[in-house]
Amino acid sequence: MSLKNSYGDFEITEPQALRALAHPVRLAILVRLQRHGPATATGLSPHVGATPSVVSWHLRHLATFGLVTDAQGVPGAASKRERWWQAAARGFRFALPDDAEGQAAGRQLRGEMFARVAEAPQQWLLHDEPRLDDEWRRVGGLADTWFVATAAEARQLEEAIEDLLAPYVRRKDDDTQPAGAQVVRMLRYLLPELPSEPGAVRSEPGGPAAS
Repeated sequence: MSLKNSYGDFEITEPQALRALAHPVRLAILVRLQRHGPATATGLSPHVGATPSVVSWHLRHLATFGLVTDAQGVPGAASKRERWWQAAARGFRFALPDDAEGQAAGRQLRGEMFARVAEAPQQWLLHDEPRLDDEWRRVGGLADTWFVATAAEARQLEEAIEDLLAPYVRRKDDDTQPAGAQVVRMLRYLLPELPSEPGAVRSEPGGPAAS
């Protein structure tokens, strides 16, 4: 496992690990552990749509790739019969491999990840936004921005964004959070488009958040 990145994420390099995670239950398990901390198969079961025995099997499968490990330091875990698990890192990342097998596995995992967050903005608008105070409600929103760059420039931009965000991401692990701080979720898509055909007219989204 490599953690040589700004966020301390688990970096997946094996096509087999990509395929293992490209399963809706296993992906849900890992995301739940990363977001809410150590849990047992029984505790995870109602949140990932599988029975405890099925969840236990998926956990062991994830463990073979180092994505989850036995939880350490959980109060009372040592005295309980059920096994406690934790995510190996706060998040994960991967790059599409060069070989066809790896690229297919990576695209499958991307598909599962897109599916998981597809409804997140609408759910936030319906359930969270109405309960925020005015200051936080004004911060939330959407940006839909087109820009022109080379592949190398796009990578540099992503790295710069991650470097900018890293201190806030890592803040969850320390006790220096300023008063009034709370968890904020940023969904960031980087979607290179195909070159436009000569004479084609592309419709632009409206609204103040589009550019």
